[in-house]
Amino acid sequence: MDFKDQIRQLGTRVNELKSHIQTEEATKNAFIMPFIQSLGFDVYDPREVVPEFVTDIGTKKGEKIDYAIFKDGGPIILIECKHWQQNLNLHEGQLLRYYHVSKAKFGILTNGITYRFYSDLDEDNKMDEKPFLEFEITAIKDVQIEELKKFHKSVFDVESIANAASELKYTNELRNLFQSELQEPSEPFVKHFASRAYSGKITQRLLEQFTVLLKRSMTQYINDLITERFKSAMASEEQKKQETEKQPEVVVEPEDGIVTTEEELEGFRIVKAILCQKYAPERITYKDTKHYFGILLDNSIFKTVCRLYFNSVKTKYIGLFNDPKNFHGGAKKDVRVQIESLDDIYKYSKELLETVSFYDNAPPMPEQEHSEPVDTI
Repeated sequence: MDFKDQIRQLGTRVNELKSHIQTEEATKNAFIMPFIQSLGFDVYDPREVVPEFVTDIGTKKGEKIDYAIFKDGGPIILIECKHWQQNLNLHEGQLLRYYHVSKAKFGILTNGITYRFYSDLDEDNKMDEKPFLEFEITAIKDVQIEELKKFHKSVFDVESIANAASELKYTNELRNLFQSELQEPSEPFVKHFASRAYSGKITQRLLEQFTVLLKRSMTQYINDLITERFKSAMASEEQKKQETEKQPEVVVEPEDGIVTTEEELEGFRIVKAILCQKYAPERITYKDTKHYFGILLDNSIFKTVCRLYFNSVKTKYIGLFNDPKNFHGGAKKDVRVQIESLDDIYKYSKELLETVSFYDNAPPMPEQEHSEPVDTI
């Protein structure tokens, strides 16, 4: 089970058991110890996890914090625990005091559901007032799991976490400020936009009008973004569905010695993806032969877009029709270019699009001028 699954599973377990947890000690045993274990630390090894860790504060002796996580012989994380129903806002000062007299770089305040991670980003050896990371284990987001993963024993590195924490802290602060402005725009925020949208004097009455307008505009913009994202996702899913439904079947004709391979079909899909930038996907089809795999426009061999020569085990070629005089009639000569892998087909996107463009703009060819029969896909 990977780290993300462990954390998700723990969140589900916490949600199921919380109504049965009556004490702080039960909260530690059922919620917080499994959390420490999920970070890769052995809660039964006193070299890694020390419960009731002594952190004497000034003249006060015997002061203890619930857990201290050790690495390389020294404390790296202090954890102060409360009952799962406790409001953590009432206990931040307690963790701050313990942090001040410890060498640990990080402190966690938790009730087994909410986890707040602190460090000394603003001033050395003094715990910040605000956490740089906060989440609820029962509703943790993927991005938060990725941040939490940095605290795993196998990858724990103080410097890299501190750097990430600094960026995370200010990112969260900016996000919170933006959220606050969206809900209730402040006067300086409104003035900034009003002065750019209105050239006259910004009076108090005008400011009140712009407050309403700005709030409405921001809400509409965000709703439009969400709608566009949703439409884009739906369109992408629909296109995938249509392409799956219309995906050409593998045609195997052993009596003619023609076998359509998965590699040829993959090449076809790549060419189709390139051409779908400008042309409807149903217009792109294929015809397999003994000597090459032909990709066609409008199911017509008069409009061969390119040929794939994949029958050789050692060497693969793509046949292009770069020269307009070779597009119609006669032997339809192609120019073979060796490719190392199927991905190399993307290098010839321009040539493939130009070939299809030529067919779309050229006059139709009489059927009698071409000797090959038209194949139906």
